[in-house]
Amino acid sequence: MSTTTTAATGRERYWVPGDWNAFFGFGTNILVNVLVLTGLLRFVLKMPDSLVFGRILPALGLMLFLSTVYYAWLAYRLAQKTGRTDVCALPSGTSVPHMFVVTFVVMLPILLRTNDPIQAWEAGLTWVFVQSFVLMAGGFIAPVIRRITPRAALLGSLAGISITFISMRPGLLVFETPLIGLVCFAIILANWFGGVRYFQDVPGGLIAIAAGTLIAWGSNLFGLGYGGLSVGSVGDAFSHFGFSFPIPAVGHVFSGFKFIGVILVTAIPFGIYDLVEAMDNVESAAAAGDSFPTTQVLTADGVISLIGCLLGNPFINAVYIGHPGWKAMGGRIGYSAATGVMVLVLTWLGIVALVSSLIPVVAILPILLYIGMLIGSQAFQETPRSHAPAIILAMIPQIAAWGKTMIDGALGAAGTNAATVGFDKLGNTGVLYKGLATLGGGATLAGIILGAVTVFIIERQLEKAAWFALAGSILTFFGLIHAEDLGVGQSPLVALSYLGIAVMLYCFARFAHVSPAAIESHGHGGMSEQPAE
Repeated sequence: MSTTTTAATGRERYWVPGDWNAFFGFGTNILVNVLVLTGLLRFVLKMPDSLVFGRILPALGLMLFLSTVYYAWLAYRLAQKTGRTDVCALPSGTSVPHMFVVTFVVMLPILLRTNDPIQAWEAGLTWVFVQSFVLMAGGFIAPVIRRITPRAALLGSLAGISITFISMRPGLLVFETPLIGLVCFAIILANWFGGVRYFQDVPGGLIAIAAGTLIAWGSNLFGLGYGGLSVGSVGDAFSHFGFSFPIPAVGHVFSGFKFIGVILVTAIPFGIYDLVEAMDNVESAAAAGDSFPTTQVLTADGVISLIGCLLGNPFINAVYIGHPGWKAMGGRIGYSAATGVMVLVLTWLGIVALVSSLIPVVAILPILLYIGMLIGSQAFQETPRSHAPAIILAMIPQIAAWGKTMIDGALGAAGTNAATVGFDKLGNTGVLYKGLATLGGGATLAGIILGAVTVFIIERQLEKAAWFALAGSILTFFGLIHAEDLGVGQSPLVALSYLGIAVMLYCFARFAHVSPAAIESHGHGGMSEQPAE
């Protein structure tokens, strides 16, 4: 083993050339999310710029700094322990699904009820406060769940997220502005998949962003206006310059408890969602060769989110999907910490507004599409071929949840909703809204249950399949999956169906003759001794 592999110090340990690619890729990913949530705060929730740029973004920046530096440290420890130089830090940042949930499900209703953006902000802080403790408590049971759950179920549910909530929106926006989006996407694919090297090995992500920015500003010269940029918006952005340090917001956190009824409806189930998603992402990293302690990861998410909310940030921290992508790109330890420093500078100095006025978002989105492609494919590449049907089934609840989100958004834009239009009318046009709502409820957890049952059936381990079906029945009965709200008896027929499946599979395991499983290899269809997971 080489010296650079075993040494506890050395430049390679902290930064390698591939970290530049991962830094520009992951850094722009984080930047996109910061720009989006800034827009939500300013234009949806109508929060004053003094609150957004003076309190929320500085607190958010500190949270992201603590998160990225902590996961860089975990990667450094793993590299020291194993003597490897290819360890890649877990990516982390603001939870994107929850960014929209806390905005539209928690803060916006409070704003409409009170006409006070400060009270809406306080409700968001309390929501994160509750979720933080759910994550910290769940960190101690997640390793057990990860140990007994098949990898195909975990990665399959994750693949569903990668196709829908990670890839679809960037893909649609790329094709809405193809002159920028498709060119940037091709630059990224040629570099990260095709091995094309650009001038002086400049990272492909940076080349793509630069090209997209040049096209956007160049189009303005001809009056085309691609990318939505203008000189006026750049001038306005300079007014937000200035140093802002996060200050405690404990009083605001506890003021939000007067809305605890609205908050608990989503905080607990989405806290469990975070728990499962983080567990999925740790499993994804393990499949790529980097095994991190699940309990430490989950409790860190909870503690860091708690610090952020106590300083005024109403968005929760999460381990991101995408570790294999950043690792394949060459990222190791340094890219994570460098991203934390970058976001700290951007948020504390008020530079976010300027960046958003200079760079077209569509130039950044192809990077997210690339990550979605990589994670979706990992589910099939890192599991036995025979488990492919289970992966497909694990993906379907996420597709249902995404479809329901699209329908709700379209009807909301028209000033109505599914109940007002009528479920029968929607059904007559092929839109099975109730089915989407039921199948997509608690989609991440539902996908894991369905995927696990299918894997164990494929492996002829019917008793284990029965136990997962029983778990599905219990989770459904309490509204954690296949339901839109937490509560007792939310989807009783679905819960009863899972229970019936559990009984049937248990009886098959005990009394039926079951032929042995035909175990396939990962290769070209040959047979091998591939153990069941």
